Amino acid sequence: MEGIEHRMVSVNGIEMHIAEKGKGPVVLFLHGFPELWYSWRHQITALASHGYWAVAPDLRGFGDTDAPPSPSSYTAFHIVGDLIALIDLLGQDQVFMVAHDWGAVIGWHFCLFRPDRVKALVCLSVPFTPRNPSAKPIDRMRATLGEDYYICRFQEHGDIEDVFSRFGTSYLLRRFLTSRRPSPLYLPKGKEFGDTPDRQISLPSWLSEEDIKYYASKFDIKGFTGGLNYYRALDLNWELMAPWTGVQVKVPVKFIVGDLDLTYNTPGAKQYIHDGGFKRDVPFLEDVVVMEGVGHFINEERPEEISTHILDFIQRF
Repeated sequence: MEGIEHRMVSVNGIEMHIAEKGKGPVVLFLHGFPELWYSWRHQITALASHGYWAVAPDLRGFGDTDAPPSPSSYTAFHIVGDLIALIDLLGQDQVFMVAHDWGAVIGWHFCLFRPDRVKALVCLSVPFTPRNPSAKPIDRMRATLGEDYYICRFQEHGDIEDVFSRFGTSYLLRRFLTSRRPSPLYLPKGKEFGDTPDRQISLPSWLSEEDIKYYASKFDIKGFTGGLNYYRALDLNWELMAPWTGVQVKVPVKFIVGDLDLTYNTPGAKQYIHDGGFKRDVPFLEDVVVMEGVGHFINEERPEEISTHILDFIQRF
């Protein structure tokens, strides 16, 4: 983490923590759940060493950034608004954007709303999801994947927080970050993780005890509700996004996913990515990379390869 600097900035009515390093064109890194700016620690250092200004915020609801309590404060408009204000504060007209998981969802929305502010997007794990005008997202998930599907379980305020509290922050982070099951995640009531909180979960070579301690130190203070509110705003987002139904994402994009990623193995995802739907909705999609033997937290599991993929793409522009 040597040389990474930290500061608080005021954006869009909240206080946001950012980590940054380097000078040059800005590369804005957007993390997912349950993550922080820290998820990009390897890429921040790599990009800074190649002449870029790497900036990674804790997104609204995470880490040292403010966490409004209501899910209605976590629409794509709020999060993109935070990021537009951050880009303005950095004095930039345009940035390169690198995004993973929920950060990827926000990155797609950002590119729909303000393609003029993005030079190019490197998107990890989560492809673009066009708005389906016929049904709300949670209704569709319940119908196709059931009430135990993790996003459905995340909907009721306090329900999953109680489960998380019972298992403890460190256990949860180990469980989520090391998961490599290439299938949708289910959390059935009373059997959420299929084991007990005292079960030992060994860490892979790419994730250390110090990494877990850092994540846990922030989630112990902030809790998980801010991150869960992104899921709880899905239906509200769907309502607000009606004017963008059928709109294409028109920025240059490189997409990278692991073949063991649960999102890649969600029913219909592979067909959408590889059979023309993705390219139809994102016409400037230039590269699709499927990394073998890699799970969801791809930027931490294969940091050097991901940094190389990012550099290879953004150096074209």
